[in-house]
Amino acid sequence: MKVLLAQPVEKLGEIGEVVDVASGYARNYLFPKKLALEPTPHNIRQLEKTKVARQGELRQREDQAEAIKRQLEGMTFTFQRTAQAEGKLYGSVRPEDIASAIQEQTGHRIERDRIRLEAAIDTLGKFSVTINLYKDISSKIKVLVEDAAQEDVKK
Repeated sequence: MKVLLAQPVEKLGEIGEVVDVASGYARNYLFPKKLALEPTPHNIRQLEKTKVARQGELRQREDQAEAIKRQLEGMTFTFQRTAQAEGKLYGSVRPEDIASAIQEQTGHRIERDRIRLEAAIDTLGKFSVTINLYKDISSKIKVLVEDAAQEDVKK
C-alpha cells in the first residue's frame, strides 16, 4: 500500500515522500498516529509546503552543527578529580560532566547521549572524545583529567 508521509518516520522516509508499506502497518500505526495520509493530489500539494519548510529547518540545523564543530574542534576541557596513588580516579568523568563543561565554556547545549567515549574516563591523563553533533557531523575534543590534590599543592 502506498502512503504519503506527513511526518518524518525513522527508517521509512521524510515528509512528503510516497512510500510503499504493508497495509496493516498503514492502517494500524501510520494513519492513527497521523504520520501518513493517502497520497491524493490534494494531500501531496498540501504537504509540499510543509516539506519545503522542513528542508529549510534541516539545512539550518546542519549549518548550526557545522558552526559548533568549528568552535569545538581541538578544544581541551580540564577536569580536577581526586585520584588514588596509581592514578585511578575515585569518581569518573561522565558524559554529563563533559556536556556541562562544554555548555559553561561555549554556551552550546550538547545532549549527553551525543558524547561518545572510547572507554570510561576513570584514570588521570588526556583522552580523546567524539561528539556527534548532527547526522554525520562530529567533532573531536580533548579531555584532560588532573589530580585535584596536585592542584592544591601548587596553590
